[in-house]
Amino acid sequence: MGSSSDKKRKSAEDTTPQIKKKKVDSEKSSKSPKFINVGAVKRPQYAPPVVAATSGLALSSSIQFQAYATPADKTSKRKKNGAPAQELLLHSANHRTMDYTAREDRTGDSSDPYLKHYIGIFNPKTAEVEIVEARKMVLRGTVRSQKAVDEAMEEKTQKQQMMAMRNELGEAFGTKKAKKAIRDVTENAITSQKVGQSELVMMDAIKTATKDMSTKEDLQAAVDNARPVPRGNFNADEIADVYVPSQIIGSEVLNAIPVMDWQESVKNLEDIQVPSRFVAKRVSNVASSDDAVHRLRVLRYLLFVIIFWNATSQGRERGTRSIGKRDKLREVMAPAPEIVIENIRRKFSDGGVMRKTHVDLLMTHCCAFAAIIDGFRVNTIDLREDLKLEQKQLNQYFIEIGARVKQQKVADKMENFAVLQLPLQFPKIRLPARKR
Repeated sequence: MGSSSDKKRKSAEDTTPQIKKKKVDSEKSSKSPKFINVGAVKRPQYAPPVVAATSGLALSSSIQFQAYATPADKTSKRKKNGAPAQELLLHSANHRTMDYTAREDRTGDSSDPYLKHYIGIFNPKTAEVEIVEARKMVLRGTVRSQKAVDEAMEEKTQKQQMMAMRNELGEAFGTKKAKKAIRDVTENAITSQKVGQSELVMMDAIKTATKDMSTKEDLQAAVDNARPVPRGNFNADEIADVYVPSQIIGSEVLNAIPVMDWQESVKNLEDIQVPSRFVAKRVSNVASSDDAVHRLRVLRYLLFVIIFWNATSQGRERGTRSIGKRDKLREVMAPAPEIVIENIRRKFSDGGVMRKTHVDLLMTHCCAFAAIIDGFRVNTIDLREDLKLEQKQLNQYFIEIGARVKQQKVADKMENFAVLQLPLQFPKIRLPARKR
């Protein structure tokens, strides 16, 4: 125990010179004191410091404020809770276009009425911090209304005075036409005076923001490019060059379509059984026409597309169609080659699902093929039955590819004919009507 106490005394003796050295250093350097003493908390009597929140404002340090004190309500809760009896308000009009006003924050009265804010003021000479109570305030900014000086509005040049006198004489002794012209000039002058500086700034901002906006022609071109229609040459000079089967289908796929069996059946006057009214009524005429092989391939491709559409079923999602598996498609679309089946499957579906874009694309392709087979004038009744559509829906699909739909009386019955001719007429976009 004795050795232990000796060690403690020796440690205290070793640390004593270090403490004296620190005190000497603090006396030598008054600018960076090592020890700070906290003085008493004081409540200011006249001009208290302020803690202001400037949410959403970038306030310059050069802005100076004028302080205004108003007596608070005697019955207010702030006075009962020990708050200052005077309400403080700060205002500044130094900015070119803004007025700043700071009011005391009262949002905390209901949650914590005894919450106070304090600011520490450090004195480097005495190394003391004085704690002073501060006011919590919220700073807001408002745009100063721009008004013309009254003296400037009252001044008139000699030319303006002469014009006013001429207008008075015209109103008194002029003709009806002269009086109307004077009134129009006056109304225009009044309207121009109503447009202030802030309105001009707003108009310039709108002009700058809308200078790069698309025109109606640009919007129409974008709509035409996004429309689900077959690939076509819409700048062609001949109607036959607009929708070319080798470009729409592909030369390799088109040449792989078999038509020899159809040619043999037509040559032997045998009936061709197909699940399509449109194809069944036209196969004989197409097989006996010029360029029969090419047109028969287009007709049979149309038949494969119709069979593909009728083999689909309602999808899980609303507005979708589900296509069958590859084995089922090979069975229902026989004798279609594999390259043809895959071409139709990939063109009109995605992941085994047909969405609205795929359905519209399939329908417009059928309309284009039907127009090519019928010489660009189609009686739509057979195609309507094959695709199981309403007449209004089929007419809209023909309109999408640029055709005109007309009604014509055939055997005491009105039929719908879709005519494809130059110039093509595509649907126009509808812009909202301007409000008066």
